[in-house]
Amino acid sequence: MLLAQNDPFRDLDLFFRGPKSNGVTSMQMDAYRRDEDVWVHVDLPGVTEDSIDVDVERGVLTISAERRWSRKESDQMFIAERRQGKFSRQVHLGDSLDIDGIEADFADGVLTIRIPVSAKAKPKKIPIGRTKPAIDTEASVA
Repeated sequence: MLLAQNDPFRDLDLFFRGPKSNGVTSMQMDAYRRDEDVWVHVDLPGVTEDSIDVDVERGVLTISAERRWSRKESDQMFIAERRQGKFSRQVHLGDSLDIDGIEADFADGVLTIRIPVSAKAKPKKIPIGRTKPAIDTEASVA
């Protein structure tokens, strides 16, 4: 397995927030493999690039961000659905991914992370032919 989510309460959180919640608390994410890379896209609307942290420690990719805005105390709020504060998400990376080659980019409110598949995880063709010396298939085991 290349990726595994580490968010055991995500479904429960979504249930209690209800379908009308538009917050970024759960950091909506897509992840897929394309050719020799795993791509991760995380929606972070209203977040500035300097508030985003992407870290890898012991095979766990952690994405954290913060969204803030200020209101005047005299503002009379009619609707307040846009969440603010700190958000994070963790994903376990499999052994078949090259954590040293991870790259990240942020554009138009979407964080894109490219994780290369490790060379040791790629299929390797084993040639068949005569070797010198030949493999002794009739050797007896003592």
